[in-house]
Amino acid sequence: MIVVVTGMVGIDKKSYLRKVCQFAAEKNKELLLCNVGEQMYAEAPDIGAGKILDIPMKRLSSLRRSVFKDIIAKAKKTSNLIVNTHATFRWRHGLFPAVDFDQMRQLDADMYICLIDGVIALHTRLSNEHSVKHSLKDLIVWREEEIIGTEMLCRGVNENVPFYCLARGAEEETVETFYKLAFEGLSKKAYLSFPMTGVADMKNVKKEIDKFRQIMKRFFTCFDPADLEESYLPYYAQQAARKGLDFIEVRTLGQTIRLDLHQVQQIESDINSQIYARDFLLIEQSDMIISFIPTLADGRAAISSGVERELQHAHEAAKQVYVIWTAKQSPSVFVTQTATKVFADIEGAVEFFKKKSYIKE
Repeated sequence: MIVVVTGMVGIDKKSYLRKVCQFAAEKNKELLLCNVGEQMYAEAPDIGAGKILDIPMKRLSSLRRSVFKDIIAKAKKTSNLIVNTHATFRWRHGLFPAVDFDQMRQLDADMYICLIDGVIALHTRLSNEHSVKHSLKDLIVWREEEIIGTEMLCRGVNENVPFYCLARGAEEETVETFYKLAFEGLSKKAYLSFPMTGVADMKNVKKEIDKFRQIMKRFFTCFDPADLEESYLPYYAQQAARKGLDFIEVRTLGQTIRLDLHQVQQIESDINSQIYARDFLLIEQSDMIISFIPTLADGRAAISSGVERELQHAHEAAKQVYVIWTAKQSPSVFVTQTATKVFADIEGAVEFFKKKSYIKE
């Protein structure tokens, strides 16, 4: 199994993929990790840390091709290999590809995964560990370029090879998701759907949703929109503006950081449009959608317009659509007409999945 992993600067793919390798080792799966950037620096010791993109393009291309030549040779001698690279770079040279198609065809990867992360986590890592000048708008754009660039690379090299977009999220969960994607191909892939923004301040409802997420992740390879949650940022910006502040404060990566209000306001439309497009992409790369609709304190169903749209999109994409509807009120026709099956609780859904042999005891 050869897996090509891409992702923009600020993801910290290297440490993440080391944890994937550790997880694989615990499963008695030998997995070799090749970090392209690290090998390029090793081959050119005269280049200072963080300066490799400043060298002339001709030398950069030659150096990269030399490293990929070595990786292709290793791929022929090992059973399982992860190639950690980028699909694109945006630097002083402008936007340019980070790989060559002829060598990617020689590598003949079995899978492409583009790792992504939230804009605030990206900003924090870049601010703490890199000297890359950036705005929040830059990060939004770079992330989208890397996703599209990776998908085009995959389709251009071999359109029959799967491409996945995977949010880094909570590592203890998504590392296992990565492993399942690569090495447990028979495991069903499920997109988890549930209300988010509208229940953000409802602790009991969020606790139910978290229980649903944890149970489903035990049984399926899950794509979870909560692994990359940014929709709260525009709301925080609105609150700060009302108070006359020129900043907002948020928690990420175990620390509190302050963001410029104008920069957050600038990316509001980008956040909304990317959530819309990204969630649909995650649905399309799944076998099914499992939607959990909790009950509000007043007995009403906590269903959002976003969840309804996801159900409709999954239905139109010919996916299996499963809905866990916990409220006493009956679901609307917009739910029942798109759902493959509706359950009254999580336990009922799990029993059904066992009978269908989607999950094993």
